[in-house]
Amino acid sequence: MPDLGTYAVEVSLAYGVSLLLLVAIVALSVAQARRTKRLLDEAEARWKK
Repeated sequence: MPDLGTYAVEVSLAYGVSLLLLVAIVALSVAQARRTKRLLDEAEARWKK
């Protein structure tokens, strides 16, 4: 890791927050995709009856 001097805490915190936000966005996207697939499967099952 490069020498960040007096900004080491701020830079590390920014990296941590960015990583946390990326993980949250991916998790929400996966959850939304699963929910949408479930709803579409249910709608398709009703249509086939």
